[in-house]
Amino acid sequence: MGRKGKVIGVDMTPEMIDKARENARRGGYANVEFRLGEIENLPAADNSVDAVISNCVINLAPDKERVFSEAHRVLRPGGRLMVSDLVLLKELPQAIKSSVEAYVGCIAGAMLRDGYLDAMRKAGLTGVKILQQTSFPVELIADDETTKALMKDLKLTDNEVRDLASSVVSVKVEAVKPKRPARRAGQDKR
Repeated sequence: MGRKGKVIGVDMTPEMIDKARENARRGGYANVEFRLGEIENLPAADNSVDAVISNCVINLAPDKERVFSEAHRVLRPGGRLMVSDLVLLKELPQAIKSSVEAYVGCIAGAMLRDGYLDAMRKAGLTGVKILQQTSFPVELIADDETTKALMKDLKLTDNEVRDLASSVVSVKVEAVKPKRPARRAGQDKR
């Protein structure tokens, strides 16, 4: 990026936009801009950005397919998507899915890993690849304040906490917007 590039940060709360602007001012960053908006409706023009980066936010969005469609829309052909997020290796019990504590802890909104990757592909992104997948040590999960609140509210046993810990992983995923639109089935080659 360097001095010629530009970074656009997006957040849905005016307070975070104000904080980001203040941090940029204090850091002397002149080539950054912060826009109020939602991840499902990015405030950027079609085909206008080189990269979309997200750090553990997509799992909080109710419509993840819409999020990836928006990323595809704003990316220039050949642009990259890089995300870090929480995904599931198996479905969570309904009590955890509907728990406010689990949602705030970014667990309840997580979707199955394969569905997450398929949502990227469905949006038109290609080269979808997990760069890194990390499990959480049970001790880390058990010491987490969110997990403690879940254990108390849902009366989870230690075995249920271990099962929960083995269900959730952190992934780093990359994908690319193709340089040319994909040819649809039945289209003539020219």
